Amino acid sequence: MSQRLRRVNEAVKEVVAERLRDLKDPRVGFVTVTDVRTTSDLGSAEVFYTVLPDTEESRTATAAGLASAAALVRRELGAQLRMKRVPDLRFTPDPLPERGRRIEALLREDDATDAGR
Repeated sequence: MSQRLRRVNEAVKEVVAERLRDLKDPRVGFVTVTDVRTTSDLGSAEVFYTVLPDTEESRTATAAGLASAAALVRRELGAQLRMKRVPDLRFTPDPLPERGRRIEALLREDDATDAGR
């Protein structure tokens, strides 16, 4: 990944995170932007996020709220970054927390198996 693309990703992450804090949509709870991956042509950006509380209901509601706010956030992104091409935003739940919980559960299961021997 080029240094320019890294800077664009970081700038997009900052603006999106700031804008999401100001959203008035009740479906969007406490959202943390964890990563942004922009395509090299700046056509689209995948915005990874986590949400608290981490329940199925809040994840579903937040996903719907973020999808409906994508155009508004993109418009703000264009105003603040003054880029020739403003990427389309696609919000994706960050898979890392779920993977971490799964690994932790497997380790606990392994420890319990070892203790039983």
